[in-house]
Amino acid sequence: MHAWRRWASALLLVLFSIGLAAPARASAGGPHVLPIAQARTLPPGTVVTVDGSATTPSGAFESSFFDKGFAVQDRSAGIYVSVAVDLSIAVRSQVRVTGTLRDSSGLLILVPDDPAAVFVHGKGPKVRPTPLATGAVNEASEGKLVRVVGRITQAPASDPPFGFKFFVDDGSGELTIFVNTQTGIDLTGLAVGQTVSVTGFSSQFETHYEIDPRFPADIAVRHR
Repeated sequence: MHAWRRWASALLLVLFSIGLAAPARASAGGPHVLPIAQARTLPPGTVVTVDGSATTPSGAFESSFFDKGFAVQDRSAGIYVSVAVDLSIAVRSQVRVTGTLRDSSGLLILVPDDPAAVFVHGKGPKVRPTPLATGAVNEASEGKLVRVVGRITQAPASDPPFGFKFFVDDGSGELTIFVNTQTGIDLTGLAVGQTVSVTGFSSQFETHYEIDPRFPADIAVRHR
């Protein structure tokens, strides 16, 4: 169920933003930029600085993440940055972020203590989605921009007010596709049996993995 999706993490974001808890520090010195893959190996509560090219725009997943965050990716990995205000981050913005690693219903996220800890410095490289089998969207791909091609096994269904979801499978395992309301993606016409290409953020909610598309162009029907 998405009814309580990441609600507790959203509350924690507010609590930490007003200084009700003190996170552990990654080091005693100044910010040291880590490869995102290395940052992802550190325990929740650690403060890290990462630098990457934005792969999702600000607020695209607000209806289910309860924030106006975005994702960044470098050559090693990707991660979602959870912020409460809209920083107008566009895809390919090069962003340096210092924040605290947190677990949000199974998804590792980075939570800045203050919007000033998010620094946009130019245009980043275009991140190409990693092609994966539907059954290979898992912990190893979490945080990255990925693409799958599979057959629709369950038609789009409304999950108000959070968005819509449907399921695809290329024979390697069924995968959830979760479409947030802010993306404006129209799922009209999608039906069981169609083959579709889906690009989006490799995410996790509790025990299942999913792809969260960003734009209408991220879902395309493949015609034989």
